[in-house]
Amino acid sequence: MKNIKSHFEMHERFRNGIFLLLVILFLGGLAFFFYPVEEKEYHLTELENYQKEIDSLKLEEEIKRQERKKVSFNPNFISDYKGYILGMSVEELDRLHAYRKKGLWITSAKDFQKVTQVSDSLLNAMTPLFLFPEWSVKSRNLRTVSTHRIKKDLNSVSAEELIGTCKIPDFIAERIIKYRDKLQGFLADEQLEEVYGLYKWQRENILKLYTVKQKKTVQKINVNKATVEELLTVPYFDFETAIQIREFIEENKSISELGELRGIEGFDRFKINRIALYLYAD
Repeated sequence: MKNIKSHFEMHERFRNGIFLLLVILFLGGLAFFFYPVEEKEYHLTELENYQKEIDSLKLEEEIKRQERKKVSFNPNFISDYKGYILGMSVEELDRLHAYRKKGLWITSAKDFQKVTQVSDSLLNAMTPLFLFPEWSVKSRNLRTVSTHRIKKDLNSVSAEELIGTCKIPDFIAERIIKYRDKLQGFLADEQLEEVYGLYKWQRENILKLYTVKQKKTVQKINVNKATVEELLTVPYFDFETAIQIREFIEENKSISELGELRGIEGFDRFKINRIALYLYAD
């Protein structure tokens, strides 16, 4: 009987070829597995070094920028570049330049904010650097002293006086006195704006004759540490608002300035300016 060969029996050369192919595939797999890792590690290290260099350059530029900002300057002569360094927007700079083209002068930090409409936080950062001409400081001080002496105290005026001297309707005069009592005395002339029904021209007439002179001493509250009960002592807050503020601060850990409370619905610049009479952030 003839020997029948198995279907799986291979020629020796074919078997060697398959073995060689398997060896090549195995070595190729090893090379593919190990080589890219080393290459990736190399690229990652290189990228980290580049990032460190970039961070170093940014830090150096920021230090230079902060040093340039520390130089005192006359706010009447702020160039586009100086404004950029200080953090002013194009619109704020345009308002300043338009005001100066009329031949008008900035004589105080309050004037500067009124003209440019910069934020409170930016104004606070810039004010220590303002350097006004001596003549404007003297003129401003003299004008402030003289008008302050002539005007009577808004916190002691009666409703009858308002009716007689400012031609204010009796019900509006009574409303002003009631609101003043609610606040336990005005802390700033601007609080007159909050009296319902008092027209702008009426308010201006009142402030020509009266201003806040004697005001109560207010112990400002650190909003970051204030309890709900302490926040309720601020005339502008109800219970719901106090809760919102407390929750907002707890979520954000703390705030560095009152302007951050604008993140709460209903808090605008007007309200922030008012509560700044009673609160501070630290």
